[in-house]
Amino acid sequence: MGLFPTYLQHEIHFVDGTGAVLVDESGKEYLDFASGIGVVNLGHRHPRIEQALITQAQGIWHTSNLFASPLQQEVANLLCKISGLGAVFFANSGAEANEAAIKFARRWAKMVKIIQEPEIITFQRSFHGRTLATLTATGQDKVKDGFSPLPAGFRILPYGDIQAVKQATGATTAAVLLELVQGEGGVRPADPAFVQALAAWCREKNILLMIDEVQTGMGRTGHWFAYQKYGIEPDVVTLAKGLGNGFPVGAMLAKAAWKEVLGPGSHGTTFGGGRLAMAVARAVLEELSQPSMMAEIRDKGTWLRQLLEKELRGLTSVQEIRGEGLMLGIELNTSAGPVVKSLLEQGLVTLVAGENVLRLLPPLVVTHGQIVRAVSLIKEVVQEWEWTAPVPAD
Repeated sequence: MGLFPTYLQHEIHFVDGTGAVLVDESGKEYLDFASGIGVVNLGHRHPRIEQALITQAQGIWHTSNLFASPLQQEVANLLCKISGLGAVFFANSGAEANEAAIKFARRWAKMVKIIQEPEIITFQRSFHGRTLATLTATGQDKVKDGFSPLPAGFRILPYGDIQAVKQATGATTAAVLLELVQGEGGVRPADPAFVQALAAWCREKNILLMIDEVQTGMGRTGHWFAYQKYGIEPDVVTLAKGLGNGFPVGAMLAKAAWKEVLGPGSHGTTFGGGRLAMAVARAVLEELSQPSMMAEIRDKGTWLRQLLEKELRGLTSVQEIRGEGLMLGIELNTSAGPVVKSLLEQGLVTLVAGENVLRLLPPLVVTHGQIVRAVSLIKEVVQEWEWTAPVPAD
């Protein structure tokens, strides 16, 4: 009886938290450098966001998407303003947002390019979700084990290889779905030259450029969206995680010119865009809109990376430190799992990415003192794990 054993859970029960600090049931405090896997971007129990939810909870919760919602329209307008895109579909998660993008691309291809069996290009090590379509789009075999037959219509190519994209492009190619920083795949930023070339190729061949910003969006990289640093204009963007700061919400954004692709009856959701989610999302967007916010995130990210490079320099178990903003990965020469466990025992919550990458996703409101403390703990634990069993390069 009870839960499916889907997750390998730590035997820790968190009961409270503030900012970048979590508290377990015994009263022990932990520095949170995971943010609920990049979700609680503005920290735990942020007063503005908490009040927005309380206020809305005291009013109407749900009316369905069969009735107008000015609050939903307000959040959509804010997203369009900061993204430069013109149409929004609200969902409940990143997987649902990516599912909507896949459906959008297929319908667009049939309506605009008259392709009956459209194909979407994705990349190795990518992660786009766990629905049947999104796990098929994901470039990691481990998430697909046991779930065949998988839907057709995807081609997975080497990450960063523009020649592979050009060679794979054909009459049925409808879209490219790309993470600009692969999170689950090892915190791997895309090469700017590849991104620029890919954007140009998509424009030339009339292929949709769809950017998965589920983990990188909402300020995580020091910009509203990671694509803004790369200087490209995507056709479709997907969001979730930080958009709700812990409350389930996702969104798929597209250019206004193709708003009619998802006309009445073409797609839908029972809970997506609900009043509680929209109240929280509006508060998140307003908080992130403070003039100095993005610059502060970039400064913290730079400082965290420089401090890691300084303190971990010379450790043979550290292969590389990489990432963008406050989304960083420390590649080790062995499994990162034992390091994450040891750090947790020391009071620092971190994540594994891939097999051997220690992933850091602190809340964007993390303080400099908390960064110093976290780096000190990482150095202490990694020094203890100067091990002898390297993981083969993949």
